[in-house]
Amino acid sequence: MNQDMSIVHLLLNASWVVQAVVFLLMLVSVMSWSAIFRKVMALKKIKKLNEAFESEFLSGKTLNELFVAARQNAKTGGPMERIFASGMREYHKLREGRVTDGSVQLDGARRAMRVSLQKEMDEIESNLSMLASVGSVSPYVGLFGTVWGIMHAFTGLAALQQVTLAKVAPGIAEALVATAIGLFAAIPAVLAYNRFSYDIERVANRMETFIEEFSNVLQRSVGAAPVTKR
Repeated sequence: MNQDMSIVHLLLNASWVVQAVVFLLMLVSVMSWSAIFRKVMALKKIKKLNEAFESEFLSGKTLNELFVAARQNAKTGGPMERIFASGMREYHKLREGRVTDGSVQLDGARRAMRVSLQKEMDEIESNLSMLASVGSVSPYVGLFGTVWGIMHAFTGLAALQQVTLAKVAPGIAEALVATAIGLFAAIPAVLAYNRFSYDIERVANRMETFIEEFSNVLQRSVGAAPVTKR
């Protein structure tokens, strides 16, 4: 009854398979938390930069002024600003190529912005698949460690003449630790994945709305020089 039943003691006395499973799950958990913190900071930065550019876009500046600033901020600007720059770049290329059809200019700018949007979303959604995998697989890895540990415990008890709860409990407890750590790794990953998916969807919807708004501005501006917002 005086046996040490702490988690550390149980793991130190567990079979090598259970120890390997627990080590793997702890490593995955650390990687998961690292990805979560990076994604939280990245999304905050994206929202801040998008809001700043949207304010500039609605401030009354001409599109050419915004385009010059966007090219200067190519490495430090937000996704919305890069999408705007890609649309304006394609728009100017078509105008310089003596394409006079306004609908062709507008379609070219929209296509460029859609391609840029897809690239931005691919970047924003990075590491989400890893969180989804951790959330779905970790409980099963922990369960494998538990099953193996219980099997190992009962195999060792088979040679005993008298089996008591005090002899059975440590082996089962050390096996169940693997399941607990599997859930410890999975639950934060699932919660973070669901939250990030919602936040990213909102960011995508906002950029989609911007593309439509900017397209309307360009539609009113085709055929006019210089290009302005009004």
